[in-house]
Amino acid sequence: MIHWVKQMSEKFSIPLVTSLNPNSFEHHSFMRQLQKDLKAQKPMNTPLQSLKITVIDFETSGFYPTGGDEILSIGAVKIRNGDVKYDETFYETIQTPELLTDDIASLTGLSAADLAEGKPLKTTLRAFYQFVGTDLLVAHHSGHEKAFLQQASHRVFGHSMRHRLLDTSFLYRAACHHTSKKTLEECCNYYRIPVEGRHHALSDAFLAARLWSASLRDVLDQGLLNLSDVYTYLSRSRIL
Repeated sequence: MIHWVKQMSEKFSIPLVTSLNPNSFEHHSFMRQLQKDLKAQKPMNTPLQSLKITVIDFETSGFYPTGGDEILSIGAVKIRNGDVKYDETFYETIQTPELLTDDIASLTGLSAADLAEGKPLKTTLRAFYQFVGTDLLVAHHSGHEKAFLQQASHRVFGHSMRHRLLDTSFLYRAACHHTSKKTLEECCNYYRIPVEGRHHALSDAFLAARLWSASLRDVLDQGLLNLSDVYTYLSRSRIL
């Protein structure tokens, strides 16, 4: 699985867009327009299957972005009409080889060479936001990705991210009626999704995307048609 993920990331990942210099007028115009488009969105009553989603995963040097930990790699995959788009992916390592400890290398499979060949954070974030566009973001245990993305965006662009970021548990809890937090492995096992290549950013993004897609089918079968329906159901069921 992990070899397949690496092949997919090399074959299908959206290349880093270099036409917009991160300090250029065009780039700042793009970011301003993106903020306007995000504000204009009203996803709460959009049919769940019609939501344009990018599922993301970060591998990081630790758990505390305000304590000096950094993003090491970013993986992302699109979901359209409820289906995982395996040919619409993003993967990049960040140029931070000095932050790679033996423990993180063992956990993620990343090497100092992988990070040395990566792109600067500013370049990668710009390309990441261009890939995402105005999509709704989804991640498993999304607080981790949100904290690091907020910190990195503020440092690079001078403002925090504006994207709505949902946790996979949002749909999973409604679909499976579970109230406790579950690991990605536990959630995938429930749906018999094979778990391989863990702690590779793109591989984990694929797993989270498949989990979202499987949960989506179940909540639709329950008659929950949009985000507002799911929020109401979770609140009334005291599952939130």
